[in-house]
Amino acid sequence: MELGLQGKVAIVSAASQGLGKASALALAQEGARLVICSRREKEISETAVEIASQTGTEVVPMVADVANPKDIEHLVATAIGRFGTVHVLVNNAGGPPPGDLLSLDDAAWERAFNLTLMSMVRLTRAVLPKMIDQQWGRIITITSLSAKQPINELLLSSTFRPGISGLTRVLSNVHAIQNITINTVCPGYILTKRQEEIGLTRAAQRNISFDEYLAESARVIPAGRLGRPEEIGSVVAFLASERASYINGMNLLVDGGLAKGIH
Repeated sequence: MELGLQGKVAIVSAASQGLGKASALALAQEGARLVICSRREKEISETAVEIASQTGTEVVPMVADVANPKDIEHLVATAIGRFGTVHVLVNNAGGPPPGDLLSLDDAAWERAFNLTLMSMVRLTRAVLPKMIDQQWGRIITITSLSAKQPINELLLSSTFRPGISGLTRVLSNVHAIQNITINTVCPGYILTKRQEEIGLTRAAQRNISFDEYLAESARVIPAGRLGRPEEIGSVVAFLASERASYINGMNLLVDGGLAKGIH
């Protein structure tokens, strides 16, 4: 299927590994030109070379912390300066740490607020004027299962990610008339470094091995396995495409059937 992304310009944040990297690769495979960022210079530069060599598209790596407003301004300004516009934004950020209400102090809440919620607000606000001008845009935010089904030990994520879902719904209502779609992707258990960190915490709490935890996790997923990063990347690329022009305001679970509610 031709997705209509050839030559489009996409920003993908937190793209040096995991879901961000998988999303960037999927977009590049469809011919999109990329600006990708991470807090780690070596890793994001290596990722840019890897994606460019695999796909033949132009990939610009940048060092940026999406919790920092000035870094976001510089990231978007660089993309516009290099390519003239932005067609696709993939909001992605590392998940906030696990914890409970008694263990998380105000500083932890403020960090999570800036990393998880405000990064999406600021990046979206920065690219919207160009998308409005050109009457075309795709904004996809990668959140988590916790946006749909709160997870006790992921209190910060379970608080801020539903806020992203609400904001997505409002923005999609406002900007649909300008041919801008705004959606979120809510991954379930995907084998990334983030999932490994969560798994190690849970395994330690239960005094079992990490492999035992993975096997137990797979048993509760109807698909019988954890997801792969590229399975998220494919969904992101489709939502970014011309083919998905009538999908708007969705908070889409990609979880192998894990969530138990009716969505």
